Amino acid sequence: MKKRSILLTAALMAAAALVTGCGEGSSSGPFEPKDNINWIVTSSPGGGSDIYTRMISDIMTKDNMVNGQTIIVTNKTDGSGEIGRNEVANTKGKKADYTLLTFNSGDLMPMVQNTKNRSSNFRILAIMAVDKQLVFKGGHTKYADFNEAIEAAKSGTKVVIGGSKGDDIATYDALIAELGVSKDVMSYITYDSTGDAITAALGGHIEFVISKPAAATEYVAAGSLVPVLALSTERYAGNLADAPTLSEIGDYENVEVPVWRGVAAPADMSDSAAAFWSEQLKKVSGTDAWKTDYLEKNKLISNYMDMAAATEYVTAYEKEYMESIGVQ
Repeated sequence: MKKRSILLTAALMAAAALVTGCGEGSSSGPFEPKDNINWIVTSSPGGGSDIYTRMISDIMTKDNMVNGQTIIVTNKTDGSGEIGRNEVANTKGKKADYTLLTFNSGDLMPMVQNTKNRSSNFRILAIMAVDKQLVFKGGHTKYADFNEAIEAAKSGTKVVIGGSKGDDIATYDALIAELGVSKDVMSYITYDSTGDAITAALGGHIEFVISKPAAATEYVAAGSLVPVLALSTERYAGNLADAPTLSEIGDYENVEVPVWRGVAAPADMSDSAAAFWSEQLKKVSGTDAWKTDYLEKNKLISNYMDMAAATEYVTAYEKEYMESIGVQ
């Protein structure tokens, strides 16, 4: 996974059929919301996915993109989020037109590994941005930097890292493989969200936490978390600039597992509703609030893809990932 490129160029696949042929409830006229919108997030409040969702929801509401209707964001974390994703995949009829799902690479990876759900069970409405991670230490961590932790692990001292599921686990696996240490001495604890993992780090229950900038930025500003390793091919800017890349602290290759952030819907969503939501997400991606208050503030990479391009990309990503883990 560490060699996965952040160049989000879609493979040449026949994804158009997935985009135009899924919604059995297609209507002849344009869709306009006339009821509340239910937006499912399969991780806990305070994490990167939650922040991302609420930012889009706020922009849509403030800029009157939803015909004056209310967007209700609901966090459903049961079964590591699989119950929420399955609920969306099986939503039918009119309700499907009013149901949205935050869907990221960190959601797709455990989903295809642990369930029968696939991206084709959803309508992929858009990809909005690309995110990457860092390793942070809390105030209770005894190591001055991550290089000290590496040396401790290599000498047999147990070091504990926490993080969320999906892409955080994939990043941890890539890091461990590159460092050449075992998971027994540099172990990983999985939490429902990055926010939960950060809370554990702040309380001294784990020594380091893997997080995207969005979830950690307020704690860095407050001095509660310190960035100690950029899981990227280059350093971050701003208050994350002091975190070196892996190649800067030893004879290692840099490790990064970019996270695409998207929005999906039930496969049964009508064509007109899918077109409406894809267009609204495009409008969000062009707002100053999105560019400044989300992308720049949280140090994400802008990479909007419309419904057709996003479906094509996610289909190719899923195929590559399934092949990499030997899942049919």
